[in-house]
Amino acid sequence: MKFLDKMERKLGRYAIRNLMMYVIVLYAAGSVILLVAPELLLWVCFDANKILHGQVWRLVTFLMMPMETNVFLLVLLCYVYYMLGTTLERTWGAFRFNLYFFLGMLGTILSGFIVYWTSGISLTGLSLSATYINLSLFFAYALTYPDANFYLAFLFPIKAKWLALVDAAMYIYLFIQNDWVGRASILASLLNVLVFFLLTRNYRRIAPKEIKRRRDFRQNVKAAAGGAKHKCAVCGRTEQDDPNLVFRYCSRCEGNYEYCQDHLYTHKHVTSHPQNQD
Repeated sequence: MKFLDKMERKLGRYAIRNLMMYVIVLYAAGSVILLVAPELLLWVCFDANKILHGQVWRLVTFLMMPMETNVFLLVLLCYVYYMLGTTLERTWGAFRFNLYFFLGMLGTILSGFIVYWTSGISLTGLSLSATYINLSLFFAYALTYPDANFYLAFLFPIKAKWLALVDAAMYIYLFIQNDWVGRASILASLLNVLVFFLLTRNYRRIAPKEIKRRRDFRQNVKAAAGGAKHKCAVCGRTEQDDPNLVFRYCSRCEGNYEYCQDHLYTHKHVTSHPQNQD
């Protein structure tokens, strides 16, 4: 946590504000290219071999690979991902959201190069896209806001934590169904989830001293909650000793001194001037 705070102090000014707006523009541009000139997508998709031969723009433009061909679903997905991303950015701050998103990109890119170097296969097209990065956005949102509601078919509210379980089940299913190339992409997309939440976890909360401190605090609060509300400043009796006792504060004493009916008029007044005592 301290390491991340130091990074934010040094590099926070370089964070891209409203990052998801630019990402959504890339998604939309890729969909337009698919409709108008689909052959141009061959120049923007990820290709490890061509990147190593100088086409470095593919390290970013692979995000343009279309998520969906149906216009309605595309608009809906763009809205959902924009909402998730901007909410996380407002919650975490621009720097931490940038870090999370770019870790997802880095993991995806590394998986593409690892596959290329180990098998000679250059992943292109939808084989390596932003699909799993987007899924990890929802996973992060559910971990941050587990009780937030999503409306299935715009009618039925479902908490984010339950949808996250569905998301996790989808990951497991895709991991089983895919070959090792697809599995590498899935694991890479989860890298940002794992690394980011390990970096931001407050390990002090699980330290033995901190656990003991919280336990002692809860016990003290519980004891105070069950204690007496009134106590005589002279005899020390409380309403728990005798429920028929009546307690009053003395207006002549300096400070909050409370007395039972037996000592309300017979006690010595507590003042800063002894001559006023009677």
